[in-house]
Amino acid sequence: MKANVQWSISDRNLDTAQTSSQRHLAIAVQATGGVRPPLNLCLILDQSGSMGGTPIKTVRTAAQKIVNNLSPQDRISIISFVHEAQVVVPNQLASDPTAINQAIENIRAGGGTAIDEGLKLGVAEIAKGKTGTVSQIFLLTDGENEHGNNARCLQIAELAVSHSFTVSTLGFGDHWNQDVLEQLADAGNGSLAYIQNPDAAIQEFSRLFSRVQSVSLTNAYLVLTLQPQARLAELKPIAQVLPETIELDVRREGEQAIVRLGDLMTKTPRVILANLYISQLPDGTHPIAYAEVQYDDPTLGSSLSTDRAIINVTAQTAYQPQQDPQVQQYILALAKYRQTQIAETKLQAGDRTGAITMLQSATKTAIQMGDQNAATVLQANVTQLQTGQNLSEQAKKKTRIVSKTTLQ
Repeated sequence: MKANVQWSISDRNLDTAQTSSQRHLAIAVQATGGVRPPLNLCLILDQSGSMGGTPIKTVRTAAQKIVNNLSPQDRISIISFVHEAQVVVPNQLASDPTAINQAIENIRAGGGTAIDEGLKLGVAEIAKGKTGTVSQIFLLTDGENEHGNNARCLQIAELAVSHSFTVSTLGFGDHWNQDVLEQLADAGNGSLAYIQNPDAAIQEFSRLFSRVQSVSLTNAYLVLTLQPQARLAELKPIAQVLPETIELDVRREGEQAIVRLGDLMTKTPRVILANLYISQLPDGTHPIAYAEVQYDDPTLGSSLSTDRAIINVTAQTAYQPQQDPQVQQYILALAKYRQTQIAETKLQAGDRTGAITMLQSATKTAIQMGDQNAATVLQANVTQLQTGQNLSEQAKKKTRIVSKTTLQ
């Protein structure tokens, strides 16, 4: 397996008369070729009392379907938690799905919720099978972390990432904390999923499972080396816009900007959007940055890096724009996310008018990028707020999801 790096820029041409020009640089990184390494999957399942009845039954069914789709070379571990956690299936090869599914069938609902206890035990269990595998954690809960500590959850997710484990979260129903689960998924380089009703459990589990099955390289970092004539924006300079939108932390080392990407997939690229300012340049083509990706190949057990991609722009005396429509879509996706985030912040502060204005902007952005599903959800929120109603928990969670992704 190798990592492939492709880049594009919002407008490859610059006007020589401009003292400074803003450009958005999109870098797409994807795994290519080779054979998928074995999967090391840990399911961490909430079995609190509120999961009783249909919810726990559908979660059991969804988990069993995943087990049935594992290869004998894959590994599986399963944790359940209430106010404390227990190992349902210890880390093992998925060579006996019948026995594993029977253990899943024995999970029953009852008790409180301590997400950090489940996550802590899950990290310990998945670590037993980390060598030569792609390690993925799915954490499902339907409630608040009433018996746990949210800050501790985030610390455990960060610990998982330090060991190259990816954490994805699934919120079941309408009473989970979207801030906590989003923070866990973002910190864990994973994905946030919303299971609105029990019937959607199998679909969401399957979607996430399909995604992790395409992970072939891990612990990837983008290293962007800027030339003297280019600089990153001061505020929120780099974000991921695909497969979901996430604000990324940037580590600076001299002229280098380093960003952790996490897993690399074969089916879907990770697309990073950097906000650059380029100083005045004379007529001609100029390199403004170099991009390379460092990553681990679990199959080889080694760390590798791509060749450096040279990022050029062309300064023109007779300037003619050369805009890239795909980069424009990425810019809109990031705008939709940030506008929705601002709307949420204003609503929490009691600024209903400000929230409506930002949601209207986000709706227009979604329409402009052709994301009709997001536009529908966002406009429904505008209508509710304009008529004096409060947003339901379901509406808030759907808004969070559509802000981060383009729903199909």
